[in-house]
Amino acid sequence: MTTPFSDLDQFIALPRVDEIALSPDGERVALTVSTLDPDATGYRRAVWSVPAAGVGPAVRLTRSAKGESGTAFTRHGDLLFVSGRPGADGDDDDTTQLWLLPATGGEARPVTRLTGGTGGVLATASGSDVVAVTAGLLPTAADGERVGVVSRDAALRKRRDDKGVHAILHESYPVRYWDHDLGPDQTHVLALDLADLTEPTDAEPLTGVATDASATGTTDTTLPKPYPAHLPNPIDITPRPGRSLDHVSGALTPDGSTLIAAVGVHEARGQRTVLVAIDVATAERTALFDDPDVDHELPALSHDGTTIAWVRTVRATPAGANQQEVWVAGIDGSDPRRIATDWDRWPNELVFASDDTAVLATADQDGRAPVFRLPLDGAAVEQLTHDDWAYSGLRVSAASGVVVALRASWAAPLHPVRIDADGSVTPLATPAALPAVPGRLEEVETTAADGARVRGWLVLPEGDGPHPLLLWIHGGPLNSWNQWSWRWTPMLAAARGYAVLLPDPALSTGYGLDFVNRGWNAWGQAPYTDLMAITDAVVARDDVDETRTAAMGGSFGGYMANWVAGHTDRFRAVVTHASLWALEQFNGTTDASDYWQSIFDAQGMHDNDPHRFVRDITSPMLVIHGDKDYRVPIGEGLRLWSELAEHHAGPDGTMPHRFLYFPDENHWVLQPQHAVIWYQTVFAFLDQHLLGAEWERPELLG
Repeated sequence: MTTPFSDLDQFIALPRVDEIALSPDGERVALTVSTLDPDATGYRRAVWSVPAAGVGPAVRLTRSAKGESGTAFTRHGDLLFVSGRPGADGDDDDTTQLWLLPATGGEARPVTRLTGGTGGVLATASGSDVVAVTAGLLPTAADGERVGVVSRDAALRKRRDDKGVHAILHESYPVRYWDHDLGPDQTHVLALDLADLTEPTDAEPLTGVATDASATGTTDTTLPKPYPAHLPNPIDITPRPGRSLDHVSGALTPDGSTLIAAVGVHEARGQRTVLVAIDVATAERTALFDDPDVDHELPALSHDGTTIAWVRTVRATPAGANQQEVWVAGIDGSDPRRIATDWDRWPNELVFASDDTAVLATADQDGRAPVFRLPLDGAAVEQLTHDDWAYSGLRVSAASGVVVALRASWAAPLHPVRIDADGSVTPLATPAALPAVPGRLEEVETTAADGARVRGWLVLPEGDGPHPLLLWIHGGPLNSWNQWSWRWTPMLAAARGYAVLLPDPALSTGYGLDFVNRGWNAWGQAPYTDLMAITDAVVARDDVDETRTAAMGGSFGGYMANWVAGHTDRFRAVVTHASLWALEQFNGTTDASDYWQSIFDAQGMHDNDPHRFVRDITSPMLVIHGDKDYRVPIGEGLRLWSELAEHHAGPDGTMPHRFLYFPDENHWVLQPQHAVIWYQTVFAFLDQHLLGAEWERPELLG
């Protein structure tokens, strides 16, 4: 009998929950759920409604060819989302725009028609109809002028398209981010007043837009369509942003008059993050917290609009990382003070409790990610959930006090839950039923040579064993193996009889600042010895076969896989995905070289550079890399492959190593059929070297 974990086609077809939103009254949860499209080459998202009370089925709200995402509720309970569906008024443009689905029922309708599309909802106001959205605008179209910017942007985009121009002129660093080029447009924040959304008419007047060539600043006689008068007029509240808003986050005051936002401030190379208040009516910006070598991030706003909370972090240096501190202050920046002073955890998200007396947070801890309550009066932090789950996406209703979230573990993917004041958790309905997994989780740990506790999860397949072991090293490196990933799914290996070790070595989050700094500027030291120590503890078990082991990892995990390959011959095979290979080369070509060069000094970079040990590699290696990976550029994979050939190829050029290359994938390999190829190749490689199977080239690789 096949299952989704023994059949990759079934696995990629499993529906998966991506996002959660909560209606203002706390009665409805909106879930964004991805399902495989009919030709099995991509995923399509739809929004579903789920009762927050925990009683009642999930009901599908949206359906379109392009799918929906980025959900948020208005103060009236209407649902906002972004989608590339054609306009409801007959417009055939399928650029991603903001849409509104009325709470009272009926069809969704577009709210924006921006030529470059809408990025998503940044914030909604709880006491007014103002919404802040992100959107890309070309620099010369914006040029600091708030009136007519949408039409100027449309005209300039049309000229670029007509001329077939795709070039981008950069004036500052960086130029890329993860998997996409930055530019030619710049992210702006636009304010919309949904009260101005009216029904379209056959001959509507134009408001606030240019209607002739001279007004748009171009001599083109063929102009884009004018902005529809029945839609809210987008007002640019962030003129001349440069690249400061590429990662903007923030919240609107209840009356919609002020946006509290974390924005970038440009430095010689890169940015630091500061907190600002932006007046929506005038676009006037006031710096609230701006310090050299400090990042102010994750701003949250109390429900009454009087208090802000955020995370303040002094920048790391080669000497070590610093604590991520939670601070609160008045809306105008007055009376700033740190809370949770004795809490040695790094928050993943912040949201105010319904009564505004505390901040709720999630944070990695001991291979989980519980929900915590951080009182504003400085009292001790209270842990609300005490289970083996990792929580995310906290949403709070001020009206009802309802708290909902998503949770997951390595035994189950993301699904919605309600969290009551006493910490009890109630699963909610979901259209993405939790699959039955083919393995069980067991917690394992050991003591490192310096006395540190090193722990992890062990996924055990069915049967008594002894099972071949796969050491799977997480990325980050500031990360923890604490919840399900559709891209890195150890249950697929368990279905094939492998035990999978998911350890958290030095540099992992959830064990305190000192544990992180054990591996700082020394990736090849404590992280490596921690991995070997916990592997030693696991292979000593009767149900694990010490003679059949492999190591694998992606990103930082790929770096560690490379380091492992150059420092031990204990593993029969090593799989390295999107891996750092030559640190000096990587630090100058990655999309965020300022950060990577700031956390290593010259000696640390040299001492921990895996490519220096290529001659010592004896384990067969499977190298995997995507050409569109800008965080770990393809040059790392190409150089690793070249140096493996230089030092280990036979006279006829053959070698035991393999290189799986994806010309159109990025850091993660996201296309469903490419994910199938990824797993097929990995398991064929592991089966060959651990199980003695014949090498079997995946069929679609020719």
